[in-house]
Amino acid sequence: MGTKQKTVIVTGASQGIGSGVAQAFLDRGYNVVATSRNITKSGAFSGSERLALVDGNIGESAVAAKVVETAVSKFGSIDALVNNAGIFFTKAFTDYTAEDLEALSSTNLEGFLYVTQGTVKQMLAQNSGGSVVSITTSLVVNPIAGITASVPMITKGGLEAVTRSLASEYAKEHIRFNTVAPGIVDTPLHKNNPKDFLKTLSPMGTISDVSDIVDAVVYLTEARHVTGEVLHVDGGSHSGKW
Repeated sequence: MGTKQKTVIVTGASQGIGSGVAQAFLDRGYNVVATSRNITKSGAFSGSERLALVDGNIGESAVAAKVVETAVSKFGSIDALVNNAGIFFTKAFTDYTAEDLEALSSTNLEGFLYVTQGTVKQMLAQNSGGSVVSITTSLVVNPIAGITASVPMITKGGLEAVTRSLASEYAKEHIRFNTVAPGIVDTPLHKNNPKDFLKTLSPMGTISDVSDIVDAVVYLTEARHVTGEVLHVDGGSHSGKW
């Protein structure tokens, strides 16, 4: 990290992967701006000298602008962004509604777009490079017939595509864009799902811990020569049938 104290924004930070990522960066000496719809009420964190909390729907441009402004006004820079906020649910393809698509697009796509645009503008002004890491899923490249998530994959697949495009667009400015693609992770999302079934969804027959995903996010954030990468943390499920 050098001598300069770096600042990272983490979206969807009130629980699960986002909470783990925010805590990991605090432990590594970063300043952190953590945001979710109700992060101050969630009890996940308390604001401190090195931690700012911002409530709101990251899919709204005004909230994204507030998150970016908070990072700059409180800490003076933005060095990294982790786009963790996202929603996911399964239905048969023909059962997805216009409201479903709107909800998925708002959180997964607009929740990426506005805060990433603001972050990149700030990184360009700083002229010192930076990192953007987004969270997708191994289902983008390895669909599973029993997990009917076709419409959510429009959004998650889009994030992988835009990651590659932006990695090329901003390579000369040393702003790096990467993605972590988890498989099944032991988070509140799966609290009511049978663990024995979940274990069948990877060749290794295991479920990832939040720490497994956090390690990947931290690596990509700090790996200064890695950009345009999709790092699968899924027990090998992206490799195909097993």
